[in-house]
Amino acid sequence: MATAPQQEGPRIDQLSSIHADGSRRALHPSDVRGRFITWRRVAFAVLIAIYVALPLIDVGGHPAVHLDVAARRFFLFGATYNAQDFWRVLFLCTALGFGLLFVTAWLGRVWCGWACPQTVFLEGLYRPLERLIDGPRERRLRQEGTSWTVGRVARAVVKHGAWLGVSLLIAHAALSLFVSAGGLVSMVAGGPSAAPVAFTWAMAVTGALYFNFAWFREQLCVVVCPYGRLQSAMQDGDSLIVGYDARRGEPRGRLLKALPTRPAPLKGDCVDCRKCVTACPTGIDIRNGLQMECLACAQCIDACDEVMDRVGRPRGLIRYDSLNGLAGQPRRTWRPRLVLYAVLLLASVGGFVWSVARRIPFEANLLRFQGTPYLVEAGSVRNQFEVHLVNKNPEESTFSITVRGPPSAQVVIPQAQVRLASLESFRVPLFVLVPQGSVEVPFTFLVEVADSASGELKRMEARFLGPPSPRR
Repeated sequence: MATAPQQEGPRIDQLSSIHADGSRRALHPSDVRGRFITWRRVAFAVLIAIYVALPLIDVGGHPAVHLDVAARRFFLFGATYNAQDFWRVLFLCTALGFGLLFVTAWLGRVWCGWACPQTVFLEGLYRPLERLIDGPRERRLRQEGTSWTVGRVARAVVKHGAWLGVSLLIAHAALSLFVSAGGLVSMVAGGPSAAPVAFTWAMAVTGALYFNFAWFREQLCVVVCPYGRLQSAMQDGDSLIVGYDARRGEPRGRLLKALPTRPAPLKGDCVDCRKCVTACPTGIDIRNGLQMECLACAQCIDACDEVMDRVGRPRGLIRYDSLNGLAGQPRRTWRPRLVLYAVLLLASVGGFVWSVARRIPFEANLLRFQGTPYLVEAGSVRNQFEVHLVNKNPEESTFSITVRGPPSAQVVIPQAQVRLASLESFRVPLFVLVPQGSVEVPFTFLVEVADSASGELKRMEARFLGPPSPRR
C-alpha cells in the first residue's frame, strides 16, 4: 500500500502549495475552534445572505439590485439609473480605491481574510462541504496515499457533485442580478433554448467557480491576485497584521517537564506544535514573519490560543498586532499616510454622495430642431424645439411642460402632459411663434418640466432667434 507523501516544512522563499519539482501540493487546513473563526463564520453567513437576497428583496417595485445591462437601466436600492448616470461610477470607484488604501494601511489584509468573495465562498461553503464528506484533515491526508476504493470513489462523486451544485447556485444568483429573480425563473423554466446567451454565461461562470474552488483555491490569492504583492507598498510598521511574537516565543521547543535530577530547559512559549502551520489555508509558517501569502484570516491565532490554554500560558503568542507592536514599540494609529488616505476617501465619498443627492429623478433636455434656426411666415417668426424626457423614477410618472416668455409669444405644445413608465423616454415638439417686430430678438424664455411623482421641477433656458429688428 502506498504511503502518504511526506510533508515538507513551509519555506519563506517557496510557495507551500508547490513541491520543489513544481508539482501541485493540495493543502488541507486543519479544523480550528476559537473566537475569530466563530466571528468569521458569522460574517460569511451575513455576506452570503446579502448576496443571495439582493435580487430577491423588492424596493420600490424593483429588486434591490437589478443591473439590466441590455436595456441600459439599473435599479439600485429604490433608485433608478440609466447610461447617462454612468459618470457617478467614477466617484464610486475612486471611493472604493481610496477605501482599500485606507483599510489596508490601518487594518492590513482584513478584507482578504474576512470579506473577499474568494474567502467567503471557499471557507463558508466549499471547505465545510469537503470536511462533511471527506472528514477532518488527518483522514484526508491518509486518503491521499491510498488506492481508489468504492467508498473513496463514492465520496469523491458526492463531494464534487455538491461543489458543482453550489457553483450552479452561485452562478445563477449572479445572473439574477442582471436579469432579476423573476426573469431568471422564467429563463430556467423555458430551458436553454429560450435564453441561450444567459444559459451560456451561467454555464461559463459555473465552470469557472468549480475550477477555482475545487482545485485552484489558494492559488488565486497567492498567484493571480495582485493585492498581496501590493500590500508591502500600502502597509507600514503600524498596520495591523497577524504576527508571531518571537521575543516571547523563542527559543521554541517541545514542552518538557522538570525532573528531580534535571531542571526544565529554558525555552520560549512556542512549543513547536505546528498547529499554526496546519491551520493556515495557504500553508505558510507565520513564525517566519510577515509573508505575501498571509490572508490575515486569524486561523493560526485560534489554533495557537487553544494550545496556550492547554499548556497554561497566556494567549497572544500569535495575535493581531503591528510590526512595531510585535517588536515591543508603541503602535501609532494616526500617521501621515493614514490621514492622507482618509482625506482622499472622504473627498471621494463626499463627491459620490453629492452626485447622488443632486440627482433629479428624470431627464429633461431642450433641443433645437436641426436645420433652419427660425422660420418667417405669415408675419410671424417661429422657432421649433424638442423636449426630450426620460422618467428615471422607479414608478410611472406624469410630466407637465410649461413655457414662460413674452406676452406676445404664442406657444404651441401638442402634448403638454406626458405619462411615462419607469425609464421610458419621449420627445415632445414645442413651437414658439412671435409676431414679427412685436419684440426685440433674440430673447430668452424658460421651459419648465414638473414631475408629479417626485415633485421636482427643472427649468431650462432657451434662446429665441429671428431676423434682426429694423432700425428706427
